[in-house]
Amino acid sequence: MTQQLAFIAIGGNSLIRSKALMSVEDQHRAIRETIHHVADLIALGYQVVISHGNGPQVGFILLRSEVARRETGLHPVPLVSVVADTQGAIGYQIQQALGNALTDRQLAGQCVTVVTQVVVDRADPGFAHPAKPVGEFYTPDQAATIRRDFPHWHLAPDAGRGFRRLVPSPRPLAVVETPAIRTLLANGYHVVAAGGGGIPVVQTEAGLEGVDAVVDKDLTASLLAREVGAELLIVSTAVEQVALHYGGPHEAGIGTMTVAEAETYMAAGHFAPGSMLPKIQAAVAFLKAGGREVIITAPAHIRDAVVAGKGTHVIP
Repeated sequence: MTQQLAFIAIGGNSLIRSKALMSVEDQHRAIRETIHHVADLIALGYQVVISHGNGPQVGFILLRSEVARRETGLHPVPLVSVVADTQGAIGYQIQQALGNALTDRQLAGQCVTVVTQVVVDRADPGFAHPAKPVGEFYTPDQAATIRRDFPHWHLAPDAGRGFRRLVPSPRPLAVVETPAIRTLLANGYHVVAAGGGGIPVVQTEAGLEGVDAVVDKDLTASLLAREVGAELLIVSTAVEQVALHYGGPHEAGIGTMTVAEAETYMAAGHFAPGSMLPKIQAAVAFLKAGGREVIITAPAHIRDAVVAGKGTHVIP
């Protein structure tokens, strides 16, 4: 069976299911469930590259760092290092879960995690206007306390679900480790890469240097999928289908849409910034660069989306 290459961008709902299930152990259980559906795809003959979100995990680590600094004087952890920390920790859980799933199904293959840097432009306007939500949702009372204790944080309402911290989010330009990832794929490995959108770095006279920011994971997934030659990009999210008029009385699911239709819907404001909009932008960029298809759906529907048309399919 000839393997096809699929790039799967796992959303945050695959890591943190609810406010009652936020521990490391809860996260590991959620990942094992999601990876079960990824293994379904491998059983169909696909080789996979997996990326993942890290918003809540970044928020947890930053808050711990702030508390430790305030209470003990311990040095704070830079945001860029936090992104790297989450790549290692979440990547470990994904590669272990996938390895166990392949063994259980008697499927060949091994999964490895690549700590991944992504080049950004220091002049990107994202640095001047923090807009990327990270961390948990806060009530108005909690937000008031955080503003008092952490005045340098930027907090804003997020889709009616509470307040979240906003950080700079520059656009990804290139993935530094793409050659290494291509080599691993050529040797039959499944790869976890570009976790949390990648570790943002800028080019300086002395070489690459990390910067405090969070790159949108879906935009980096689209970029890396193109760089490694994937034909199929699967964007895992909390809903089975993309919808027009989402959450309203006239909500209508979309089974298939073209790039032109997607651009029309974006211009009409159908997709929420920081939620569905970057997923659609990532899909359009991937297809315009030669990708064959993008599927947007919940993890449980991945197999049925590939073999039976479930989810939302975006095509050129």
